[in-house]
Amino acid sequence: QVQLVESGGGSVQAGGSLRLSCVASGDTYSRKCMGWFRQAPGKEREGVVGYSIGRSITYYADSVKGRFFISQDNAKNTVYLQMNSLKPEDTAMYYCAAVTAWSLRLCGDFGLYSVWGQGTQVTVSS
Repeated sequence: QVQLVESGGGSVQAGGSLRLSCVASGDTYSRKCMGWFRQAPGKEREGVVGYSIGRSITYYADSVKGRFFISQDNAKNTVYLQMNSLKPEDTAMYYCAAVTAWSLRLCGDFGLYSVWGQGTQVTVSS
């Protein structure tokens, strides 16, 4: 099993930026997709971005398209989420996630993700 640990959350004013990090350990080669999710109080968890490892194919949710960007450092087994032009509605607990089961479906199918980090809080003030 692969383990995921997020970091980098915090408080920022609207229009500001944050970069989240997700370090993978354990069976890191089992990962087919990496993604980021978020969950605000009183709302269901939603997918933010999914990334296909090895093919550089990315799916962004419409709500973050053009503002958030996913990247990776394979040598460090780390995935990043660069968050720009933050809005108050971006306030949520953010989770790193992985797909480890083989599937013909795209990494943008957020229902595929089964391994989760512990979450890191992002708060955006107006």
